Amino acid sequence: MCGIVGYIGSQNALPLLLNGLHRLEYRGYDSAGVALWTDEGIWMQKAAGKIAELERILPAEPPQSTLGIGHTRWATHGEPNSVNAHPHCDCGRRIAVVHNGIIENFPLLRDELIRKGHTFQSQTDSEVLCHLFEEYLERGMELGEAVRQGLACVQGTYGLAIIDRDHPDTLVAARNGSPLVIGHGEEEFFLASDAAPLVGVIKSVTYLDDGELAVLTRSGMTVRTIENCPVDKHSEPIDLDLQQIEKSGYAHFMLKEIMEQPSTLADTLRGRLMWEEGTARLGGIEHDFESLLYARRIVLTACGTSWHSALIGEFMFEEMLGIPVEVEYASEFRYRNPIVNDDSVVIAISQSGETADTLAAIREAKRKRSKVYGICNVVGSSIARETDAGVYLHAGPEIGVASTKAFTSQVTVLALITLLLGRMRSISSARGRELVSELQAIPGKIRTILEQHEEIRQIAEIHQYVRNCLYLGRGYNYPVALEGALKLKEIAYVHAEGYPAAEIKHGPIALIDNQMPVVVIATRDSIYEKILSNIEEVRARSGRVIAIATEGDQEIKKHAQYVIYVPQTIEMLSPLLTIIPLQLFAYYMAILRNCDVDQPRNLAKSVTVE
Repeated sequence: MCGIVGYIGSQNALPLLLNGLHRLEYRGYDSAGVALWTDEGIWMQKAAGKIAELERILPAEPPQSTLGIGHTRWATHGEPNSVNAHPHCDCGRRIAVVHNGIIENFPLLRDELIRKGHTFQSQTDSEVLCHLFEEYLERGMELGEAVRQGLACVQGTYGLAIIDRDHPDTLVAARNGSPLVIGHGEEEFFLASDAAPLVGVIKSVTYLDDGELAVLTRSGMTVRTIENCPVDKHSEPIDLDLQQIEKSGYAHFMLKEIMEQPSTLADTLRGRLMWEEGTARLGGIEHDFESLLYARRIVLTACGTSWHSALIGEFMFEEMLGIPVEVEYASEFRYRNPIVNDDSVVIAISQSGETADTLAAIREAKRKRSKVYGICNVVGSSIARETDAGVYLHAGPEIGVASTKAFTSQVTVLALITLLLGRMRSISSARGRELVSELQAIPGKIRTILEQHEEIRQIAEIHQYVRNCLYLGRGYNYPVALEGALKLKEIAYVHAEGYPAAEIKHGPIALIDNQMPVVVIATRDSIYEKILSNIEEVRARSGRVIAIATEGDQEIKKHAQYVIYVPQTIEMLSPLLTIIPLQLFAYYMAILRNCDVDQPRNLAKSVTVE
């Protein structure tokens, strides 16, 4: 949440900042702003709304500057408007600060600063930082030291970039709980919340860790902890290319990412399947595999879409491995004294690798001496660095706020872990080879579903004005029903709920009438006859049924008004196929309802605050 950019070097900073903000806009788009160092002092421009609004009000000839910071906001404290937009300044307009995170003790700090004569302009918690740093700067400190001492008083999370009128050669960055990446150029440095703004601009980056503060000048970088201990940092290459973060001819990032899934799943599987042995190879956990193999209990923890993939992982692990598994919302995990210890394994799942609640769950699990593994998509992310071992998705950047390709890659990784552990515990080589063959076939089967996009668009067109929708599934496809409903809520703003199909009799059936579409995942599996009975219960109440069915199933046409077919696969892998039409349905519903698909209201891609 919130996107930060910064630059110090020899180039004109403003175009670089604006380009970076555009690439970070998926992190927040309530308001935006920039601040530049100039000979006359700090020049600043802010606007409510998206970055296009900021660009619209910029002067025809803005100041030329080689030092500046920028911000795109997802609002926490204070409504989205130009006053609450970042950057914020101190009383004398000496310094400018951009902030991602939440300052938990800001009321106490603000009251103390007001008593000392400071005047506040905004409703934000972030503004206290400007006045706090001003206090220390007025004591004659260098900017880096003033920020360090000020942060020693702060409780909460932050990713920060700070410039000062009296320090024309200094950009300060600090991190605690909100990610920051430093890009290395030739006598220049770039700063960003993630690597996206740096792709195609620089070749190597340094990731700040929690509790670290960096002072960037045109000639070099120094990093210290908030406790004032020096830190040696290393740089590493950016593992992204420009095409991955562009739309490549698609109308929206979400559509591009849906259509990419045959190739992203192929990338997730590449080099990891061993047909002859009927198993998987996962280098990220091989060096620390014993705890996972002999775990007496596994806890999967995640948020949002990743929580739905964790539910599918629970079904896989319990059926194929016989290990007790629990799925926990990461946002609740550390607040309910979870029962984990050195006999437990915790697997944290996150697309970004920066989800604040999931990071907090990891730290709580480690505090209780549990072994912690990670499944994430972003190399160098906090979860990748803080877990004992883990597996990368290799799905490429996901820019659309509503997750699609990351979900299928997460489910694929969970299937790979199931295969690897299963072969070492109880699965025969023949069964293992069957799983390998089916996994290898999944990308091609997804491609055949995507070819039905026009038929799915037509079904969406019929239902574009509905206000409510139910999604039903059983077994492995119950979490798919949850995920399908979430997608419709996220981007089309249609109230939707997912349920285990048999549960509709216990309350939700009261909602069904001839205006209520009911999406039912009705593939031919071990409980196919049961799901047909549930469909008939819906039809008896005049509900409109949209069925996701297995290719060749003509029987289903007797029970549903609309049918979308997916290829046959083994039950455990069916979510990888059944979710695809639900993603497309949500996408087309959003388009037909004139919703902002890539940047839905009130949401942001990476939730880095509690």
